Amino acid sequence: MDNNTLFFQDQTGQNQEEFEKMLVALFNHIIASTKLEQSVIVSASIVDDESIHKINREYRHIDRPTDVISFAYDDVKDDCLPYDDLGEIVISIETAKRQAKVYNHPTEREVAFLFIHGFLHLLGYDHIDNEEKAKIMYDKQNDILNSFRYSYMEVN
Repeated sequence: MDNNTLFFQDQTGQNQEEFEKMLVALFNHIIASTKLEQSVIVSASIVDDESIHKINREYRHIDRPTDVISFAYDDVKDDCLPYDDLGEIVISIETAKRQAKVYNHPTEREVAFLFIHGFLHLLGYDHIDNEEKAKIMYDKQNDILNSFRYSYMEVN
């Protein structure tokens, strides 16, 4: 269980080391909160609006930027492996910054929220087309975010 790995990439070129530190801590917090038993691998990328717009258009057929997209690798799960490669989370930093201003909290908190949202999708949670499943996912998401302690919490 302690062979969990988060691969982080900042595709904006802004060298956002603080996000990587925070996401590693949050990754481990989510694993503990959800009581995952098998070791997991997750990839996370910070991108700009132009990049996520292209991904959203190509894979979801929605022609606009969005805040977070996740790609679950459910179909390639191999029970013989000692780990589970859950998939990829892509977060637009530009959209996260705008949303943080709207909600009046630090950008880091918004990125944490989006990462949790994407991670829960990788674990099979969903909020589309089913109100009951949406409530379960949103409750879990809020529980994880509210129990995560990180330095950004002291900013506001």
